[in-house]
Formats: sequence, C-alpha cells, structure tokens
Amino acid sequence: MATSVTHLFEEASRLDEGDRAALAGLLLESLDQPPSPDVEAAWAAEIERRISQLDSGEIETVPWEEVKARLLERESL
Repeated sequence: MATSVTHLFEEASRLDEGDRAALAGLLLESLDQPPSPDVEAAWAAEIERRISQLDSGEIETVPWEEVKARLLERESL
C-alpha cells in the first residue's frame, strides 16, 4: 500500500497549487464522520441556553477591541 500512496502523492504533487488544495480538502472531508445525534442535540441546547442568557441580560458581550486589548496586554507580561 505504501508504494501506491507514494505514487499517488508524487502524481498529486505535480498538480498546480489550487488543484492540490482542492484535493487536500476533498481527502480531509472524506475522513469526517457524521455527527452524533446526541452531540448535535447537546450543541443545540447549549446554543439556546447562551442565546437565552444574552436575551435576558444575564450576561453581556465584550466588544472585540476590549478583548483584543486584554490579550495584547497579557502577551506583554
């Protein structure tokens, strides 16, 4: 199998950059597993919870400029 993979790699390496990127994307997508229904349900519930917190005023957002300033300050320590 290694020989055929090596051969495929050599052939793919001859492609232009855009085609190599497209091929890489397709290969990565082929490894993706369908999401678990339980995981999808948990994410949906979490999203609803967070939206509810925002709508009720329980939590407030932080402007990006403030977050960015905090991160830059942290890096300088």
